[in-house]
Amino acid sequence: MTTTDSNHRRSITSSSSSTPRYRNKQRVLVFSSRGITTRYRHFMEDIRSLLPHHKKEVKLDSKDTLQDVNDIAEMKNCNGTIFFESRKRQDLYLWISRPTEGPSGKFLVQNVHTMDELKMTGNALKGSRPLLSFDDSFNKIPHLKLIKAMFIQTWGTPLGHPKSKPFIDRIMCFYHADGKIWVRNYQIADEADSKKMEAAAANKGEELTQLIEIGPRFVLTPIRLFAGSFGGSTLYKNEKYISPNMMRFEVRSSKHDRYMKRKKSQRDRRERAVTNVLPKDELSTIFQGEN
Repeated sequence: MTTTDSNHRRSITSSSSSTPRYRNKQRVLVFSSRGITTRYRHFMEDIRSLLPHHKKEVKLDSKDTLQDVNDIAEMKNCNGTIFFESRKRQDLYLWISRPTEGPSGKFLVQNVHTMDELKMTGNALKGSRPLLSFDDSFNKIPHLKLIKAMFIQTWGTPLGHPKSKPFIDRIMCFYHADGKIWVRNYQIADEADSKKMEAAAANKGEELTQLIEIGPRFVLTPIRLFAGSFGGSTLYKNEKYISPNMMRFEVRSSKHDRYMKRKKSQRDRRERAVTNVLPKDELSTIFQGEN
């Protein structure tokens, strides 16, 4: 071995030792409870496809408590959790938590549309890191500030993750309106083929970059935020929240009230028909007899 070869090998080893080895410090456990419907299961798979740093787990048994999710996340070496809780095979709740320490949040999932349902023209590379966009409400309202921090830790893909791609071609947008959080996922499409086209568009004031929706799309209603993981002191409670069970009860009660009003009007009509019978007129009977 020559001296030049030995020096070259030393430089390689020294440069490799100087660069820190990547350690995947962010892992998100994504799974659900038993009783989840087919539609929501496809939705959960879409969420997993958006998170290259996720880990899977079998469905949580109904006999287990939510505190068992912390133990499962610890065994899986995950520091983030997205748990889908299904109730009555029609209501879906989303838990976002930092195991063992917290905080955690419970949301009602509504208006779910999966990628297969939407059939959008947008298409992003699987595993690409997203840009996270929040409107101004997440910087002004106190409980939305906490939700923003939780979303950044959960939905943001770590830089240099082995399963992620080294570029950004999509953006996840979070909007706050009507007390709900509207989530949309877009592809960043650039129509410029060369720098010459970009310069020409800049001179004309045109924008060649456009957003094409990919999916999935869904709406989250914040219910409660906890200081701990799946419990603890309450940091925020949505006073305007109405559970789906209560809404269905109100619909049934309104139908019951309409039915009772209709039956009451029918009884009143029959009673009026009996009481409002005209007495026989004697003159009419006399004239009928003469004829």
